[in-house]
Amino acid sequence: MNGPAVRAPLLPPTEKPRVLVEHPDFYVIHKPALWLTHPVRARVDVPDVLGFMRAETGEPDLAPPHRLDRETSGTQLLSRDADAARRFFTLFKEHLVGKTYQTIVHGTPEWERTTLDAPLGDLGLGGANRIVIRQAVVPGGKPAMTDFRVMERRGGFTLLEAYPRSGRLHQIRAHLAHLGLPMVGDKIYGRDPQAFLDFMEQGQTPELTGRLLLPRQALHAARIAFPWGGTQFAAEAPLAPDLRAFWEGL
Repeated sequence: MNGPAVRAPLLPPTEKPRVLVEHPDFYVIHKPALWLTHPVRARVDVPDVLGFMRAETGEPDLAPPHRLDRETSGTQLLSRDADAARRFFTLFKEHLVGKTYQTIVHGTPEWERTTLDAPLGDLGLGGANRIVIRQAVVPGGKPAMTDFRVMERRGGFTLLEAYPRSGRLHQIRAHLAHLGLPMVGDKIYGRDPQAFLDFMEQGQTPELTGRLLLPRQALHAARIAFPWGGTQFAAEAPLAPDLRAFWEGL
């Protein structure tokens, strides 16, 4: 009698979070790809930045005022006390936190800079879509605007800078798909409509990584900026090593 199918484990991260800036009120951390921002109950154990940093610093009040997806690398804030957490809540609510991303996409746009102002909402199940959470440019969606700038082109791929002016679910990824520039490694909005379903069923297999070219989406939170203590604060994280290696290997 056969037992239940066993999913391939999630790939273990190859690096640990590191502190980019230690401020009396907060930390800016480099979150490696394949780490969660905070712990969640899941079928498999995945390391999380919040738990790691609480253990490293002995500071139980650390809290993330925003989060990055598991597959996204880059700048992640952690407030150090309740007062800082409240201040960040207000900054995010008032859209005073600017986040700049870098991403590698399939294709080469004719423009050097563009702004996509296109509403996003649930695509809905049916037709070619079998993924509940997939977002798309839809009539009556929530307003969404993203600025894009070409950083470099290489071998049919483009390294882009993306600056979302709104904070919709999967905004950069859905907007890139709408522009016909799917993100490398993206299981939901990439070129392979079966990738996410295969991942949910079998995990990150070598075959799936081969199809996607990367074991994770090529999205990196490169810079975060916000007003703090009467001045404008900013912190940057250089492009993650795996994305840099992929780009330089093209």
